Amino acid sequence: MLIDTHAHLFSPNYKDDLPQVINRAIDAGVEYIIVPATDLVSAAQSIELSEKYPMIYSTVGVHPHDTKEWNESLLPKLKELAKHPKVVAIGEIGLDYFYDFSPKPKQIEAFQSQIELALELHLPVVVHNRESNEDLLEILTMYSDKDLRAQLHCFSGSKQMAKEIIKLGHLISFTGNITFPKLDELRAIAASISVEDLLLETDSPYMTPKPYRGERNEPAYVKLVAEKIAEVSGLTVDDVARITSANVFRLFGVGRKPDVSYTYQIGHSLYINVTNRCNADCIFCNRKGEAIIGGYNLKMEKTEEPPASFYIKEIGDPKKYNEIVFCGYGEPTIRWDVVKSIAKYVKDNGGKTRINTNGHGNVINHRDITPELKGLIDTISISLNTTDSKEYARIMKLNESFFYEMIDFAKKSKGNAENVVLSAVTLDEVDIEKAQKFAEEDLGVSFRRREYF
Repeated sequence: MLIDTHAHLFSPNYKDDLPQVINRAIDAGVEYIIVPATDLVSAAQSIELSEKYPMIYSTVGVHPHDTKEWNESLLPKLKELAKHPKVVAIGEIGLDYFYDFSPKPKQIEAFQSQIELALELHLPVVVHNRESNEDLLEILTMYSDKDLRAQLHCFSGSKQMAKEIIKLGHLISFTGNITFPKLDELRAIAASISVEDLLLETDSPYMTPKPYRGERNEPAYVKLVAEKIAEVSGLTVDDVARITSANVFRLFGVGRKPDVSYTYQIGHSLYINVTNRCNADCIFCNRKGEAIIGGYNLKMEKTEEPPASFYIKEIGDPKKYNEIVFCGYGEPTIRWDVVKSIAKYVKDNGGKTRINTNGHGNVINHRDITPELKGLIDTISISLNTTDSKEYARIMKLNESFFYEMIDFAKKSKGNAENVVLSAVTLDEVDIEKAQKFAEEDLGVSFRRREYF
């Protein structure tokens, strides 16, 4: 399903044919639309639309263009409007220094006051930003320890700003501008961001994508935005739709949390989720949180772990996929016998296999399991994370000895698996170049960097 997270359907542009606009959106695969307000009048209009159309949700807030007359007496009115069950955020709020419609001090005052309201009501915010990067980022950073959740809509900042926004835990969305011929830099920024950190929007009736540029925009065209995101990300449109829809549920509570997936497809690979258990507790891992990746819910209890036969049935013909990957939010070697049974089926039926592991399989299984990789696992990807044993222990929340166990496991895997790859997450404190040199020159294996904003 597709979700348009930003469409101003109260605009006079739709006064003559809104029902037809809604129907075209449904025909295009749009399941939900969020209509963001820009002032008190449009907030009431947005709520009215949400009452009329089940697929529509609304936000309430005062846009920076309309903050010239801002005063604190507006907050109780916004708070009352926000009590409506279909109001899912405070917005559209933020800063706009491109136009001179409202003084900067007033914009900042209104922005911060409405952020405070959102925190009080436990609602996310929908943020507008135009040529105000420095002030906006400074304000958002002020709330880094306040559980603020935000959508930076119609993103037009730099790659570095996107990185900072995502590190703060917020989401970014692009509009039809991502399809504009001259905006290669914007597409490059989008390509550098994981879809796990993106939402889809049209900003209707503005920012109409190609090939309709120059015409009125509408929610049905969110599919064109999804197609461009898929193109620059190397994913399918289905991947983008599924992942961004899960993100919408995570931020706004619109839609539904996906059921647990025991096998899940991303691109042309099928992933096998054998367990949520792990002997480590990495600082960047969401295993104990929502455990959602690629739009799939991987959260399961030990009692819910299926047998090998279940996975084999789910796989069917393994040749349909580029590879079968043992990877979830847990450590797959905890269920090593199950992994081996599934891998044997895959190899016997002409498939390729890969396992993503923390390299602690020998400790976990109380024996050297690396000889058992032969003929079953084509590629083994091991989380190196860092070349410093103390830093490794801090990142993994384990004893330092596990660093040396992981290195030993990597060495012993050579010759038993066809390909051995060490990987590291691009945390600020990790020397990626040193990690790559260690993998390739010292151990003689491949290296892969895993981007982390």
